[in-house]
Amino acid sequence: MKTFIELWKEGRTRFTNQLANIKPQDLSKKLGDSPNSAGFLIRHIAEVELLFAKNVFGKMDVKVDAQTLKAGKDTGEWTGLDALLSIERYAAEQLEEAITGQTDWEKVIETKEFGKKTLAEAFGRITTHTAYHAGQLAIVVKYGTN
Repeated sequence: MKTFIELWKEGRTRFTNQLANIKPQDLSKKLGDSPNSAGFLIRHIAEVELLFAKNVFGKMDVKVDAQTLKAGKDTGEWTGLDALLSIERYAAEQLEEAITGQTDWEKVIETKEFGKKTLAEAFGRITTHTAYHAGQLAIVVKYGTN
């Protein structure tokens, strides 16, 4: 169990190390014709982590309102830095608790989004999802414009 938590925390630093330097004016930045702003990406990462904690890893007390998924696109509303950092912290806490609670990493789960996976495979999926979008976030903040 400790190994999974260590892997997750280290992988997630690709995201969390950026957050201390994000400024409110960065949140509306986009890169060229890219559809997603920095604020959208932060919110999306947190929402998907919460969905994994609840729907994949079974932490049913997680509260999640997947606004970025419901909208299906960036609506420009994710510009409140404090609110974004708050949901990011909540997602981190909930996902860590959900990962810690696992005892059978070979258990197979099924979702409409990615079919049948073992919990270990699903773990790989959420860690790479966060890292993937963290890379986008870094590029948007560095090169994007409002």
